[in-house]
Amino acid sequence: MTARDPIPLVDVKAQYAPLLPQIKQAIDEVLEGGQFVFGPNVSAFEEEAARYLGVRETISVANGTDAIVLVLNALEIGPGAEVICPAFTFYATAEAIARVGATPVFADISPQTFNLEPDRVAEKITERTKAIMPVHLFGRPAPLAELAKLGLPLIEDAAQAFGSPDIAGTGIASTFSFYPTKNLFGLGDGGLVASSDEELAERIRMLRFHGSKSKRIFEYIGTNSRLDEIQAAALRIFLRELDGWTALRREAADRYRDLGLGQVCDVPADEPGHVYHLFVSRSPHRDEIRSALADAGIASADYYEPPLHLQPALRYLGYSEGDLPETERASQENFSIPLWAGISAEQQERVVETVLATARVPAS
Repeated sequence: MTARDPIPLVDVKAQYAPLLPQIKQAIDEVLEGGQFVFGPNVSAFEEEAARYLGVRETISVANGTDAIVLVLNALEIGPGAEVICPAFTFYATAEAIARVGATPVFADISPQTFNLEPDRVAEKITERTKAIMPVHLFGRPAPLAELAKLGLPLIEDAAQAFGSPDIAGTGIASTFSFYPTKNLFGLGDGGLVASSDEELAERIRMLRFHGSKSKRIFEYIGTNSRLDEIQAAALRIFLRELDGWTALRREAADRYRDLGLGQVCDVPADEPGHVYHLFVSRSPHRDEIRSALADAGIASADYYEPPLHLQPALRYLGYSEGDLPETERASQENFSIPLWAGISAEQQERVVETVLATARVPAS
């Protein structure tokens, strides 16, 4: 690699390339077995994921959005109900709530963590509130203990935080995505629901297969949302690597701090449960920094602008600019820089040199 080689935001191939012989063997075994739906790898992955997460049950599904919808359906949360969630998150969080006919109610976030602020959540609770849906944003666990004190069921949107030891033990259910850029990723789409409520888990298991335990008797109006056998085979391999990958992500995050990134922007504070799905900083000079990174061949991104309460599809909820000031400020200032399990120190040094040089130039 030369000093001018492009640096991607995430290099998924760099993570799975050493595992290609295992992946190809696992896929060959699936092809030889000829069972592509609800096969042995799906069952084994669900058992292994449950042990890893420390829950009684996991139910694999087609994607992370379906995972949220299925939990809401299983809890019979629908028209007339409200679910409190952040507006600084991916659209699927609120979209799933709206899809079941319930109302997303947005609470503001903490400027330090980008996660829901419990005091702001408390202000939003009404007699119609049926659940709170915290998001473990960018790999940082939401303040579950404080949110649990509010006395409502927690549905954890954990799509960005598989691997954190501080999730999946407080909420009534946790939902995950295996989109290829996630910490635990698949070779396409995939999702999971985790819960220690066995009755709820059984209902979700039926709902993912047309509301049925078999193909003959249908007890609920369900859907068709299944993780396929090839995805499960790959996920079983990746799950065994996850703790090592998490350690490398945390090492890379520490290196960004050690290189002095915090001198010119607000960097995420470290905590044991943070698994760094992304390394997201904030700066009032975000756009200048991203432009300089692009000129240097370094990928970056910013997230959730406009935030959910200002998205066209959700305007019917009646929010206006200024309603969630910390959310809106975060959407205008945040930016992520390259991070994956195995990013080199040299690559990180190039990133930080570019950011420092740009941020120290007075704005014209």
